[in-house]
Amino acid sequence: MPELPEVETIVADLRPHLVGRTIVRCELSFPTIVRHPEPEEFIDAVAGMQIESVGRRGKYILIRLSSDVALVVHLGMTGQLRLLDEVAPLEKHTHAVFFLDDGRQLRYRDPRRFGRLLVGSEEALLIAKKMPRLGPEPIDASWEAEQLYRELRRRRAPLKAVLLDQRAIAGVGNIYADESLHRAGLRPTRVASTVSRKSARRLHESLRESLQVAIANRGSSVDTYRDAWGEVGAQQEKLLVYGRAGEPCFTCGRPLTSVRIAGRTTVYCRRCQH
Repeated sequence: MPELPEVETIVADLRPHLVGRTIVRCELSFPTIVRHPEPEEFIDAVAGMQIESVGRRGKYILIRLSSDVALVVHLGMTGQLRLLDEVAPLEKHTHAVFFLDDGRQLRYRDPRRFGRLLVGSEEALLIAKKMPRLGPEPIDASWEAEQLYRELRRRRAPLKAVLLDQRAIAGVGNIYADESLHRAGLRPTRVASTVSRKSARRLHESLRESLQVAIANRGSSVDTYRDAWGEVGAQQEKLLVYGRAGEPCFTCGRPLTSVRIAGRTTVYCRRCQH
């Protein structure tokens, strides 16, 4: 699933090309990809609207429209949001096409159909339970180590499970939870409330570093992720533990261990992480 760095990359790519453009019309080839409101209402809600901003909240892409609502895109496991010329061939599994006033098209493609499209105000989507209430943004300067420490202190779940909880921290998924815990030298199975203030500061720093480095490298294309131009990222070539179970740790050489936490495969080093 695309995580914060991948979604941030797509948003940064699209922003200068979409802001100020008008959505002339929308066509849906798989209407149930729209989760709110009904597909017909969705089409009417976006048609004729000017795009005022393109942003991100957690793993959600927020395209704010002139009608004071947002077109919200969640990429799910395999979703791709790409800006293409109208003459570009329509790829299989393209479920929505937004026709822009400059002749280009914003296309949503999703082979596994776990993603979703929404339209509405953020508050309305929260009330309708179509979007979750999200925790702080880990790359924002306002998010401090003490906040992370307080969140961990009240949780009895494994440390990895807390990092995956979008109500605790927005945008972190399996890749960057594993990478951040390794950088911080913390074992993912450890009970979150046992983490000291000093270790929480170290994890806070490693989370921010892991995410910012991944953004600089345009995300991790470990599976189907592609940026807004259909290109792969480069961060997958620099991952320390994710997807490397059984391979030697880059620090100590010991084979990396794989366990399941919160239903997700988790890779770590038994020697380097405590």
